[in-house]
Amino acid sequence: MQKTLLLLMVLISTIFANDIKIDEAYVRSTPPSLPNSAAFMKLTNSSDKDIALIWAKSGASNIVELHTHDMKDGVMRMYQVPKIDIKANSTTILEPGGFHVMLIDLVKMPLKAGEEVKLTLGFSNGEEQSITIPIKDVMSGMKHHNKKEMKN
Repeated sequence: MQKTLLLLMVLISTIFANDIKIDEAYVRSTPPSLPNSAAFMKLTNSSDKDIALIWAKSGASNIVELHTHDMKDGVMRMYQVPKIDIKANSTTILEPGGFHVMLIDLVKMPLKAGEEVKLTLGFSNGEEQSITIPIKDVMSGMKHHNKKEMKN
């Protein structure tokens, strides 16, 4: 009886296990007049199959989109993407200057450090995860390794 119960518990935990782990998530705080913000995080795919983040939603804004940046002709340009790939057994980092979740037309302004935002992420494997993440004060649009370039 105990072996059957243990086996059943293992099977249930396997069925409901998430292939994607979300770490270090935060939303950027905003000044009073800025109607948009962005969410950043680490997405780790523990499965042996590629998975993509394909949508996001939040009650904090009227529009939520997946975005990235590219440098073209010396100008940094941000644009919407249909998905953000997370390769099998790897981590994709959503960070300033790269992939991120854009929160457009904020419902409540400003977003203040110390408060939280609820965000739901949808993945190509059918998985959905709802998370509550902190709002933090961070440098706007700068990757950490660009600090050295700023000194020149």
